[in-house]
Amino acid sequence: MDRAPNEIEALIAQIARLPGLGPRSARRLVLHLIQRRDQSLRPLLSALDRVAQTAQICRACGNISTLALCDICADPKRATAEICVVEDVADLWAMERGGAFGGRYHVLGGTLSALDAIGPEDLRIPELVTRVQQDGTREVILALAATVDGQTTAHYIADALSPLDVQVTALAQGVPMGGELDYLDDGTIGAALRARKAV
Repeated sequence: MDRAPNEIEALIAQIARLPGLGPRSARRLVLHLIQRRDQSLRPLLSALDRVAQTAQICRACGNISTLALCDICADPKRATAEICVVEDVADLWAMERGGAFGGRYHVLGGTLSALDAIGPEDLRIPELVTRVQQDGTREVILALAATVDGQTTAHYIADALSPLDVQVTALAQGVPMGGELDYLDDGTIGAALRARKAV
């Protein structure tokens, strides 16, 4: 029996597991890639292999990079006195897409959640406190989701930073309750960043 259809079905099943793609979208994508092997499939495989070999977590901020320091942390033009704290890398990318922030970032790796048993020790909060102490940070901007877990995390961070000489602010108008940064448009993110307030 010819194995090709089974292998193709296995590829479709793997693609369908990706966020935002279901079985029908995965079938269309795989068909497109197979029909355009030289233009699409082989370059994609090469890029995936390079990323699989080199992708790592930035040692300073927690962003994904192919080097020990991501492009943002390595950029001498970025302001070092401001750190924008985000839940995950998707939120960092959303902030960067808007182009409204010129400082550095700190990726927590999640939010505090009693239901999911995620405590402060499971997040990169101690690393944030250390960065603020060592880097001469003047402002920490909490760009966390307007959810119960996001707000709980924001208050915990504000308390952890309270002994330090740093202003702690949070995104304000423009971010709806229950909203997540990755789903907001660039203008909304920019307006929220400009209208941040003290926590």
